[in-house]
Amino acid sequence: MTVTLNLNAPLAESSTRRTLADISLSVAKCKKIVIVTGAGISCSCGIPDFRSSDGLYALVKEQFPDVVMKGRDLFDASLFRDQTSTSVFYTFISQLKRSIDSASPAPTHEFIKRLDNKHKLLRSYTQNIDGLEEKAGLLSSLSQETGSNMKGKSKLKADEVRNIQLHGDIRRVRCTICSVDLLCTEEFLCMFEKGTAPDCPECTLRSEARIARSARPLKIGSLRPAIVLYDEAHPMGDDIGKIQSQDMARKPDMLIVMGTSLKVHGLKKLVKEFAKAVHTSASSTTGSPRRVRKWQGKVVFVNKTPPGTEWSEVIDYHIMGDVDKWVEKVTEDWRRIRPSDWEIQPMLDEHGNFKSAKDKGRTLGRPTGKSKQKPGVENALPVDGIPFPSIITKSASNAPSPSKRRQSVSHYSDLDSSPRKRRDVAKAYNKANKCLLFVDATNSIPQTDEGLTMDPFGSPFKHPGRRPRTLTISASTEIDIKRPRANSGTLRKKPWVEAAARP
Repeated sequence: MTVTLNLNAPLAESSTRRTLADISLSVAKCKKIVIVTGAGISCSCGIPDFRSSDGLYALVKEQFPDVVMKGRDLFDASLFRDQTSTSVFYTFISQLKRSIDSASPAPTHEFIKRLDNKHKLLRSYTQNIDGLEEKAGLLSSLSQETGSNMKGKSKLKADEVRNIQLHGDIRRVRCTICSVDLLCTEEFLCMFEKGTAPDCPECTLRSEARIARSARPLKIGSLRPAIVLYDEAHPMGDDIGKIQSQDMARKPDMLIVMGTSLKVHGLKKLVKEFAKAVHTSASSTTGSPRRVRKWQGKVVFVNKTPPGTEWSEVIDYHIMGDVDKWVEKVTEDWRRIRPSDWEIQPMLDEHGNFKSAKDKGRTLGRPTGKSKQKPGVENALPVDGIPFPSIITKSASNAPSPSKRRQSVSHYSDLDSSPRKRRDVAKAYNKANKCLLFVDATNSIPQTDEGLTMDPFGSPFKHPGRRPRTLTISASTEIDIKRPRANSGTLRKKPWVEAAARP
C-alpha cells in the first residue's frame, strides 16, 4: 500500500517528519540506487513538462491549432506522413532546442551526480531529451564519449554509461536512411526553424563519390532530431535492454522515481521490473528482517501529482511536493545523520600546502581501467651504451615510496621488469659467462698482449666471430675445451712440440 507524505506538511506532524527522515537514512545507507526521472525535474530550469496545464502539449495546441488536434500528435511517429505536420514539428523542436541550450542543471541533476560521486548510484534512467544530466557530469548513452560510431550501430558500455536516455537527445540529429548520428549544429538548427530538414552530409559524400567514378548516385537521406517518438523503436533498444538486465541482476537496494506521471507504457514496465527487483533483494538479504525493512528495499515516488491505483502494490512512498525541495532536504538530513560521508580529507601538494581532496566520481571522457604509461618511456632505447638505464641510481627526490612496488622505466631493465623477464636476463648472463653467446664478426675486438683476440666477455678468440677449440696455457701447452668429455681437460702438447721431442 502506497503511503503519501506531504513535503509541505506542518512541522507538528511528527509521523510525517519521522518517515521522511527514514527515507533520507535509506538514501544515505543504500549503495545500489536506481534513479528514474521525467520532465518534472527540469521544470525549475525553464523547460516545460508535457502533461501539465502549461506543458508542451498545451503549448503546441495553442501555437498550431489548425495542424494538431492534440499536443501528443506532434510527438507521434505518424507526423512524418504529412508535410505540414512535419514542418510544424521541425519548427517547434528548433524553438525547444534553443531554450534547452540556455538552461542549466537543477539541484536534482546535481543530486544524482552526487550519488554517483559517493558510489551509491547504480544507474540513472531518464525520459528527458534535454541532456542536462550530461551537463551535470553524468556520462549519457548518446554522448560522444560512449564510443558511438557514425553508422548508428554503437555499443553501449555498461561500466561507463551512468545515464540512459530512454527517449533520445534533442541535441543530436540522425539520418533517415543511413542512421548516421551527428551533433545538431547551428546550420542544421536554422534549417529546422524554416520547417525544412537538411540533407545528410554522409549520404551526400557517398553519392558524389559514386558519381565521380561514373556510377549511379545514391539516394540522399534527410536529418531529423534524434529523439524517440510515440510508436517508434529506440535505435539502441537492444543495448538498453541488456544494461537493464545487468542492473536488475546486481540486486538494487532502492528505487527513486522523480518528476514523471508514469503514463508511457515502456517506462511503466521498466519501473515495475526494477521495483520487483528491489523488493526481492530486500527480502533475500541475510540478517535481521527488522533491520533490513528499516532502510533497505524502498520504492519512492516524488511528484506533485499522486500515482494511479495500479501502483498501490508497487510504490511504497509517494512524496507530494517539489522535487528540488525534497533532494535538498535529503542532503540536509544526510549531512546530519552521517557526517563522516561528507568529511573532506586535506592533502599536501608538491609545495607543502594543504588542499582538499574532491570526490572521485566518474567523469566525462576519462577512461576506466589501468592508466596508460607515457609514450616513449617503456620502449626507451639504451642511453650512452648502457642497456639497462633504470638501474642507475636515482635522486632521493624521485625515489619511489617503500610501500609501493617500483614501476619499470624501461623494458630493457632486468631489475624493474617482471619475474619472467628477470629469469630470461639471468639465463642470458649465464650463457655469456659460458661463452655460448654469438659475437658479431663486424664488431671491433680488442687485441691482447699475446696477439690473440678477446671477446667482450674475456674469452680468447683466434679468429673474430668463431669459438676457440682450445685454450692456450703456455707456448707448448693447450687445453681442449670444445668437447665435454671426461678427459677433455687433460693437458696435451701441441703437435710440433711432440714431433721435436721424438728421437
